[in-house]
Amino acid sequence: MTLRWFLSGQIREATEAYKQVRRMLNAQRDLLSPIAIDAVNSSLADTKRIIDSDADKPAVKKQVEELEKTANKYLRPYPSSGWRENVEVFLVAIAVAMAIRTFFVQPFKIPTGSMQPTLYGVTTENFRNDPTVKFPTGWNKFVDAVVRGTFYHHKVAEEDFELLDVRHKPVARFINKHDLIVRTASGASKAIPVWFSPDERFANADWANLRPGMVFRKGDDIFKLKEVTGDHLFVDRLTYNFRRPERGEIVVFATKGIQGIPDQNQFYIKRLVGLSGETIKLGPDRHAVINGERLDASTPRFENLYSFDPDTPPESDKYSGHFFPQDVEYDIRPGYYFAMGDNTMNSLDSRAWGDFPRENVIGKSFFVYWPIANRGESRFGLGYR
Repeated sequence: MTLRWFLSGQIREATEAYKQVRRMLNAQRDLLSPIAIDAVNSSLADTKRIIDSDADKPAVKKQVEELEKTANKYLRPYPSSGWRENVEVFLVAIAVAMAIRTFFVQPFKIPTGSMQPTLYGVTTENFRNDPTVKFPTGWNKFVDAVVRGTFYHHKVAEEDFELLDVRHKPVARFINKHDLIVRTASGASKAIPVWFSPDERFANADWANLRPGMVFRKGDDIFKLKEVTGDHLFVDRLTYNFRRPERGEIVVFATKGIQGIPDQNQFYIKRLVGLSGETIKLGPDRHAVINGERLDASTPRFENLYSFDPDTPPESDKYSGHFFPQDVEYDIRPGYYFAMGDNTMNSLDSRAWGDFPRENVIGKSFFVYWPIANRGESRFGLGYR
């Protein structure tokens, strides 16, 4: 056991002082005279020798005091240095996070049901005026939110009124506000504020099936919603820098420049079915045919998609292959891809707007990080099937 073990606290303080003075010197080097730079560098070198040696505690303390004296003499003090250091750490953390998001992984939320049941989108159920449904409270409500991504929204009428209008008002990125414009029994008009998450389904008047002219009595449910969040996953942005996307992979791509998609400022997630230069045929038998070869359950990454019973009609929210009501054929342009949702009966995809440029692909589905469990199964880690 060496002396350094006993001096670990003193050496740690000396090391921190050394790093801070060196950082200040580097930041102010262009403002200092050569004499000042040489003096600070000399004191830093002495401190480094003390740190690296087995000097006793008084020697270490004395050298730190000498370093501070030299720094106070030649370096310019920073106002609010503590705040400055915290801000620097915060900015570095933001830069690192943005770099990770840009080059490695990016969070993505599944907004719709087009990839169900592989990846779930947001769903809501309205149990208005159904007394048999009891929403959880307390700890159970907390677990549902954190583990299962399930949220409950319940609003009861505090007086008799007639609904006149529902007005949507986005307040911030993470908050949606609705004003229920009502006329009370006294004839007065007023607004009842309702707050929701920023999910797009709460951005229009259909979120709770409320219509002008509806009459509510005191104690009635205005709405009684169970909201199950969509899968939140990470997108792998690194892999496609080294190879091209492969058939059957779930890819995320930008909609910019894709004719037939109204919103050109969002991202879609679909399964890649057709590749550059191929010909794809679709029809009522629910099997895609690529350059004359029929995809089926033995095709890698399509095992689940073609697990349907051929004698059962295609169904929404179930694996039903690649359905189209009549036989069609698409020629995929060079440098373009053809993608479809796994929920073939409820997906706006290349069957509607055709192929899309290879450059639009930003990455592939990596894994689901939230919710941890939902809809009777574990979700954590899924998303790559």
